[in-house]
Amino acid sequence: MPPNTTATTGDTATTGATSVTSGRKKGRKARSVVLLLVLAIIGGIAYGAYWSISTVRASFPQTTGSITLDGLSGPVDVKRDGYGIPQIYASSDEDLFMAQGYVQAQDRFYEMDVRRHMTSGRLSEMFGKSQVENDEFLRTLGWDRIAEQEYDTKLSAATKKYLQAYAKGVNAYLQGKDGKDISLEYAALGFTNDYKPQKWTPVDSVSWLKAMAWDLRGNMQDEIDRALMTSRLGPQQIQDLYPPYPYSRNKPIVQEGQYSELTGTFQQGGATGSAQGTTGTTGSSASGTAGSGLTSQLAGLYDVLDDVPTAVGVNGQGIGSNSWVVSGKYTITGKPLLANDPHLSASLPSVWYQMGLHCRTVSDKCQYDVTGYTFAGMPGVIIGHNAKIAWGMTNSGVDVTDLYLEKVTANGYLYDGKVRPFKTREETIKVAGGASKSIVVRQTRDGMPLLSDRDDELVQVGKKAAVNTAAPDRGDGYGIALRWTALDPGTSMDAVFALDKAASWSDFRAAAALFDVPSQNLIYADSQHIGYTLPGKIPTRSSSDDGSLPAPGWDSKYKWTGFIKQDELPYEYDPERGYIVTANQAVIDKDKYPYTLTTDWGYGARSQRITDLIESKIKDGGKISTDDMRQMQLDNSSEIAKLLVPRLLKLNLADPDVRQAQKLLEGWDYTQEADSAAAAYFNAVWRNILKLAFGNKLPKELRVKGQCLWVDKVDSTGPLDDDSKVRECGRRDADQAQPDGGDRWFEVVRILLDKPDSDWWKTPKSGTRPALHNRDELLARAMSDARWELTAKLGKDIDTWSWGRLHRLFLKNQTLGTEGPKILQYVLNRGPWKLSGGEATVNASGWNAAGGYNVVWVPSMRMVVNLADLDKSKWINLTGASGHAYSAHYTDQTGKWAKGELLPWSFSDKAVDKSTSDTLVLKP
Repeated sequence: MPPNTTATTGDTATTGATSVTSGRKKGRKARSVVLLLVLAIIGGIAYGAYWSISTVRASFPQTTGSITLDGLSGPVDVKRDGYGIPQIYASSDEDLFMAQGYVQAQDRFYEMDVRRHMTSGRLSEMFGKSQVENDEFLRTLGWDRIAEQEYDTKLSAATKKYLQAYAKGVNAYLQGKDGKDISLEYAALGFTNDYKPQKWTPVDSVSWLKAMAWDLRGNMQDEIDRALMTSRLGPQQIQDLYPPYPYSRNKPIVQEGQYSELTGTFQQGGATGSAQGTTGTTGSSASGTAGSGLTSQLAGLYDVLDDVPTAVGVNGQGIGSNSWVVSGKYTITGKPLLANDPHLSASLPSVWYQMGLHCRTVSDKCQYDVTGYTFAGMPGVIIGHNAKIAWGMTNSGVDVTDLYLEKVTANGYLYDGKVRPFKTREETIKVAGGASKSIVVRQTRDGMPLLSDRDDELVQVGKKAAVNTAAPDRGDGYGIALRWTALDPGTSMDAVFALDKAASWSDFRAAAALFDVPSQNLIYADSQHIGYTLPGKIPTRSSSDDGSLPAPGWDSKYKWTGFIKQDELPYEYDPERGYIVTANQAVIDKDKYPYTLTTDWGYGARSQRITDLIESKIKDGGKISTDDMRQMQLDNSSEIAKLLVPRLLKLNLADPDVRQAQKLLEGWDYTQEADSAAAAYFNAVWRNILKLAFGNKLPKELRVKGQCLWVDKVDSTGPLDDDSKVRECGRRDADQAQPDGGDRWFEVVRILLDKPDSDWWKTPKSGTRPALHNRDELLARAMSDARWELTAKLGKDIDTWSWGRLHRLFLKNQTLGTEGPKILQYVLNRGPWKLSGGEATVNASGWNAAGGYNVVWVPSMRMVVNLADLDKSKWINLTGASGHAYSAHYTDQTGKWAKGELLPWSFSDKAVDKSTSDTLVLKP
């Protein structure tokens, strides 16, 4: 059995044992059946072992000796350390990136192939009819078409040359290989279809940036959720659930710049730029468009949107990240330290791939000496450091997507009183094992795809949407179109190569300006300086629209008015405080900046905790070490526990078993260690508070699938007065439902705690459970419900409870590991691991409070860069370098990652040579 896997007792053994007790004749028959089953199982295992061993060994990469590759101009050395992490050494840029393509294909080609099929809407070619709906949606978005336009018209000649070299390396690996020679998964696919991997193209690499942008697309989920809430909640109730950002308590990223009303310039780090945009008015589009009646059809859009990224193990839920940088005046070495840990859905293999790209001599012919994290399928390094600078990224969360209600007619769509024709194209989807399917994609103004064409429910989207009196007659309903910056060709691929060779702050800023999609918080350090910049193509809107709800597409005043100029975007350089923290909080105080970047920031629980940890360390002359940065990344402190536990301990509870659980919270330090019984109980209480106060009051489209409630019957005017009830069942997957328990909910509850008689604390009588009338009654009910929930899950003896028994990480191969036969799932998947940390904690092992306690997103990697000695930097990946099941490097970093350990990160020639285990020479 692989390490860290858990065996379960099979049903066959249990059934057999039961049958034996029912009589001798019946027992003999049962024993015969059991014997046959055992023989079949043994035979199956033997066949499976023979098949898997021969297949797996055939696909393992060669990591020693030499291989001849046509197209190289000189020899290339590939040095792998004990974890299989490659460092590549070449004498020209083209050789460097060709070798990168070859090596990544050796380790991860199946993952690369799935990704390119996802981005191009061709998953059905690999997996059959189950993926047709995903493909239809992705063809409608047209990522690969946009990537092709980028390649043809936007990218520099040098970038194209590198992409071509990378593709040449991938194809050199594929040459002469059948699927079974490449990966175990292809051998499995061979049982169901005759799929054969095709050659890699430069556009395949560019397309993956669209998936990254989709994953980090901003507030589209909130836009949908707010619209769905209008079927059950009024405007004030929705406002309660989306409170304003607490600027006075949780500091924004940029703190030392300002906007001058008198001069009309944004002043930051000594630089100025004119500010010509307008600030949106919060809630304005709610009053004019979505209102109180946008119906459950919109939930269909949510389902389609959310399914797309899960094809590669990444989704838009809970996306966050931590990064921070500390200047040399506060570090032990006297030089800056930089930390980063992006939060993404857990996937196997990890979305990240670690490697180094080194020119033997840096020159005009060979310009790169860089190391860090990239994506399999893309040349260059996304996050990391070179010999001069280091950088990290977190999602900025700025609003770069808008949904538009469209008045659709037989002849087109309405815009400013005139019917305009759609721009259309036909797409043919090939389906493994079935007939091809053709679809027509329709686009409105600015190339906006009509998403409602892609779902039977969405054809009727907006059927009951509340709109103002100026709206056109709804007829059979409004369609929904998407405006998104990533649907315009851009230059983000140029930015990757520019970042990799940047040698100064000015180089870094110039490179960042090319990073138009997705918009990211970029932090910076060199040996003397620290900095932050917000790049990206960020739209401006009229005062009629703040992007918080679907807008009326028939009215031009809701059209984007332009984009913020790069020199007008916020940044900081060597701030006086000596550190910069980015953790998805507000970028800048809304009163100090003339543009609305978004109305949906993260609420700053993590960023403020990191800030407090830094401040506590440097007070009274303290200094920060590399290991201090690592320890900060592992901080498990719960901010909501600090707020709630004192109140929970004051409650007078009648049930002695519940009082026994309550005592767990006495003296608890609010840290969520895996072995903590108090953390297990508190998080169960938090989950039940959210369910009682909010979850049961949300519309079915936001609640957990299968969770059924009797609720008041409503019509377009609101709840009916006749006390009639209707049974409604939730429709969302458990890890996507609301309330998810993140720091927005921290802020909601923080405000309501001072309103003990708020309606949110009240619940009606249900069966034998009496009604709740105020805050303390609801908190007491939650403590009781949590006690009995954990009794069912963990046992009555609270001494055996622990957070890690609830809070577990399972790593699943994102294709056959989730949808394939059980034997393949066993072969490809790993886990569970019992984890510390939690939601909106610095050590962000996120879980969804509406759905359960299992880990749904994680720090996908961790790194700490030491600018005084780059060889003393540290890093770790979620899984391992290899995508091959049963490779020694499939999950060899996961155990250390779970414990919060970091690996040495060699950079200099001497350090790399010392850590090298295998050397492969690629020869021309």
